[in-house]
Amino acid sequence: MKNNNDSRRKFVKIVGALGAGVLASCSSKSGNTSSRRSGAKYMGDFAAPKIGTVRCAFIGVGARGSGHNSQIAEIEGTEVVAISDLYEDLAKKAQGKCVEAGKGTRHKDIKLYHENGDSWKKMLQEVKPDMVVIATPWKLHAPMAIEAMKSGAHAFVEVPLALTNEELWEIVDTSESTGKHCMMMENVNYGREELIYLNMCRQGLIGEPLHAEAAYIHELRGQMKQVERGTGSWRSYHYASTDGNLYPTHGLGPVAQYMNLARGDDNFGRLVSFSSPGRGRNLYAKANFPADHKWNKMDFKGGDINTSIIKTNLGRTVMIQWDETSPRPYSRHNLIQGTKGTLAGFPTRVALEGGIEGGADSHHQWTEGEKLEALFEKYEHPLYKRLGELAKKMGGHGGMDFIMRYRMVECLRLGQPLDQNLYEGAFWSAVAPLSVASVAQDGAPQVFPDFTRGEWKKTKPLGIVG
Repeated sequence: MKNNNDSRRKFVKIVGALGAGVLASCSSKSGNTSSRRSGAKYMGDFAAPKIGTVRCAFIGVGARGSGHNSQIAEIEGTEVVAISDLYEDLAKKAQGKCVEAGKGTRHKDIKLYHENGDSWKKMLQEVKPDMVVIATPWKLHAPMAIEAMKSGAHAFVEVPLALTNEELWEIVDTSESTGKHCMMMENVNYGREELIYLNMCRQGLIGEPLHAEAAYIHELRGQMKQVERGTGSWRSYHYASTDGNLYPTHGLGPVAQYMNLARGDDNFGRLVSFSSPGRGRNLYAKANFPADHKWNKMDFKGGDINTSIIKTNLGRTVMIQWDETSPRPYSRHNLIQGTKGTLAGFPTRVALEGGIEGGADSHHQWTEGEKLEALFEKYEHPLYKRLGELAKKMGGHGGMDFIMRYRMVECLRLGQPLDQNLYEGAFWSAVAPLSVASVAQDGAPQVFPDFTRGEWKKTKPLGIVG
């Protein structure tokens, strides 16, 4: 087996150096570009031509990418044609899973690209896939998505879509010019609770939504032990260099769709952001690594918890928190509050004006647990009714990963608009650079760019697809 250690070390060094300043130097560019590029089209409700068999390629098949790779290979109507990863062992392992999933009838000629950090470019030019799934370090998401679209493929990108507003604009311009989808793969939007709450909001159960709370609170200090290989080997540089909300989309994606943000009703307006002092990762490094270890030579200055507040064009509010450091239970909040009631997660609970049949008799108490079963059965999302049992068997964060991957392929095969459009990924990802700018300016408001150039007003809200 070829030894890729030298190229890997060089790659990690480059990514680390880039990560050590990229978010801190993000522009909070707030204006529109001067105009849409000549011949470009608005992608809000875009549906690409049908693809009978979707030829799939993958860039990055490590911790996250391996799940994308193995499950998409199981989905009818796919053909895995290429895999690129810096590690030869990961590429070959992913290839084997795809061959097994194809049962001898599909995925029989999978080309591997693992020579160096640019092998993915060679793959795009040689293989010309229909669909490229990108699961690499954050800094690489934007350049890889842009090249994939320019090569003629639809790009599906792990969160966040990009790190800077300039990169987000370039992704938007490239997608509009090439007529290729670029979807940020926000898997949480496909969780059972999130789908039920979306259906409840669409059915008017909580009246007019006025406020939401979203979060990604997930203690991940242990990733710092992945020093040379793995997520911690590159993410740790971001935590050391940047102060803001670095990972906003898991909580934000679902509540943004509950509120129809960037889809006809309302849009992101401005944001203020504050961080606590950064303590936890410095203490963790001191307790778990030698004094001369590189983690102990860094100052992990990013706040242990960041709280940001968005004010929408209509004056509604969204609170977003991010904390991957503090010793506390996992939470995404997932709260949506309206004129007739409130839906919340972690734990799952509902309060409605006038009470809930079989549950609390007023909005002064939550209805939780088994007392929600009848209500949830009534508002079960049709997509979950169709795919939920299969999704639970397939796995991936309780099945949400599989439903997302299935819908990506299904929409391409049927020629339907994606459930998450180009601009939503851009707006949700823009929280990170805007929060960094706001924190640096002691909470000064930052205005969201309008990546749609005003066309969000005519974009249809996401329907209750089944």
